[in-house]
Amino acid sequence: MKPCAVPKIRGKSDCACVSRRGNGIMASWNQRHGSRMREEKMFMLVLLVWLLPVLEALKMSPLIEKVSDHKDFKKLLRTRTNVLVAYTKTATSGDSHLKLLSDVAQTVKGQGTIAWVNCGESEGRKLCKKVKVDPSSKHGGAELLHYKDGTFHTEYNRPATFKSMVAFLKDPSGPPLWEENPEAKDIVHVETEKDFRKLLKREERPVLMMFYAPWCGVCKRMQPVFQQAATETKGTYVLAGMNVHPAEFDGLKQEYNVKGYPTFCYFEKGKFLHHFENYGGTAKDIADWMKNPQPPQPKTPEVPWTETDSPVFHLTDDSFDSFLEEHPAAVIMFYAPWCGHCKKMKPEYDEAAEILNKAADSPGVLAAVDTTVHKAVGERFKISGFPTVKYFVKGEEKYTLPHLRNKDKIIEFMHNPQAPPPPEQSWEDKPSSVSHLGLEDFREALKKKKHALVMFYAPWCPHCKNSVPHFTTAAELFKEDRKIVYAAVDCTRGQNNELCKQEGVEGYPTFNHYNYGKFVEKYNGDRGEAGFINFMRSLRGRDQVKRKEEL
Repeated sequence: MKPCAVPKIRGKSDCACVSRRGNGIMASWNQRHGSRMREEKMFMLVLLVWLLPVLEALKMSPLIEKVSDHKDFKKLLRTRTNVLVAYTKTATSGDSHLKLLSDVAQTVKGQGTIAWVNCGESEGRKLCKKVKVDPSSKHGGAELLHYKDGTFHTEYNRPATFKSMVAFLKDPSGPPLWEENPEAKDIVHVETEKDFRKLLKREERPVLMMFYAPWCGVCKRMQPVFQQAATETKGTYVLAGMNVHPAEFDGLKQEYNVKGYPTFCYFEKGKFLHHFENYGGTAKDIADWMKNPQPPQPKTPEVPWTETDSPVFHLTDDSFDSFLEEHPAAVIMFYAPWCGHCKKMKPEYDEAAEILNKAADSPGVLAAVDTTVHKAVGERFKISGFPTVKYFVKGEEKYTLPHLRNKDKIIEFMHNPQAPPPPEQSWEDKPSSVSHLGLEDFREALKKKKHALVMFYAPWCPHCKNSVPHFTTAAELFKEDRKIVYAAVDCTRGQNNELCKQEGVEGYPTFNHYNYGKFVEKYNGDRGEAGFINFMRSLRGRDQVKRKEEL
C-alpha cells in the first residue's frame, strides 16, 4: 500500500490532511502486520521524513504574509509603509531565511511587515516575473527586498542576523549597526550587561568603554575617531562600545552616571576610575589620554554677572521700581544664569551699556534682572522665556523687544525707539489638530487616548521650530481617529517646566509615546512628516494584528 504524497503547498490544512491519511495508513498497517515491528518502524521513519517539510512550515510565524497574487502584493505595499519581502526559488529554498524572519516579525510587529513570495509555484512565478525578481540567481535561492511608502527602497544587503534585521526594519534609512562596520573591527562590541561584567572581570588591560545610543549625533561623529584610536592602541588597551539606550540598561546607566550620550568610562582591572570628557578629541588625543588617564578637570565656577565689572545696572525685587523712577527711559533684560542665549547676549549688552550708561547725553540706560533670584519681578511681568527684553518709559512698560540681541541694534533702538514688528503667532495660538497641554490638563487628556505622541518643546529652540510643521501635518492626518492624539507641551510656560522634569525631558524637542496616560517609550525616529506618521501607523497596525489574534 502506497502512502499519500506530501502536498506541495505547505499549510495547516495540508498537515491535517497528511495526518489523517497517515493515521489511516498506520491503522491498516497494524491490522495486517501487527507482528512485523521492524516494518512498522521503517514506515514511521519514512512518514516522518515526508511530514518534516509540513511541520517546518508550521514554524513559520503567521505574522509573515504569504503573497502570490499581484493585486494582493500591490495592496500590501499601498497599505503598509515598511515592508521586507523574501522572494524564494522554491517552497523550501528560503527555509533558513523564513525561520529567522519569523522571529524578526514577532519583534517588529506593528512597526514593519514581512512578506513571503514563493517564486516556485505557478502564481508566485507570475508575480516574481512582473516585479522582475529572480531568486534562483541568488546564493541560497532567496532574495530580500525592502519597500518603503509603497515603492521599492533597497535590497537588504546587511548580515542575515536577528539583531541586524530588527535594527534595519526599525530604521530602514538609518546606518547599519556599529559592529557591522568593518572599520570598527578593533572595537569590542558589548551587547548585554552580563558580557560587560565578564569583560571587566577577565580583562587585564585598561578598558575605555563608550556608552552610546544609535541615534545620538555626537556618538556618530565620535565613532570613527574611537575606531581609529582602537586600531592604533590595539594590544595595549581595550576600547569597547555598548548601546545602553534600551530601558533594560537603566541600572547600569545609574551605576556609572550616564546622563547623556556618549559617556566614556575608564576601567583598570575591572574597577571604574575616571570619565573621559574630550568629546571633540582626535584619535591621538584618546591614545595620549589612555597613556596617562586623568579625571576631568573641575570646571571653574562661572562668576555671576552681578559680580563682574559690568557697566549694566543690575536690579533686584527691591530696587526695581525706584530705578525706573530715576531713569525715564530704560531697556531691561530679564535673564537666567543658565540660559545659553542669555550668555551669548551678555557681551553685546555690556558693550552697549558701556556707551549708553556712561554718556552724559544718553537717550536711555540698560539694566538687567536675574529672575531666578528676583522672582517677584519675573512673575509681575509674566516672564516665561529667556532672555526677555522690555522697554520702559517713565516707569511704564511700553514694548517687548525680541529682536534686540546685539550691540548695534540696542544702541540704534535707544536713539529711535520704535514699536517692534508684530510678534510671530505662537504655535499654540495657530489653528491645528495638535492638542496643546499643560500641567493642569496633561494627565486627564492622555488618559483617554490609546496612543499619544507628545512633543515637549521650547518656542525659541531651532530644532523644535523645524519639527513643528511636520508634527502638525501628522496630527492633521490622524485627527478623525479618536484613539490617537498628537500633543505638545511648551516647557517654558508657567508651571509646565515642572511637568517636563517629571516626564524626563532633558533637551528640546523630546518626544514621548504614551498609552492611556502611561509612558511607553521615547520616540527617537525621524523628525520629518513621514517619521511621525509612520510611527503612529505602525502602532495602529499593531493594534489591528492584536485584534485579529484575539478573534
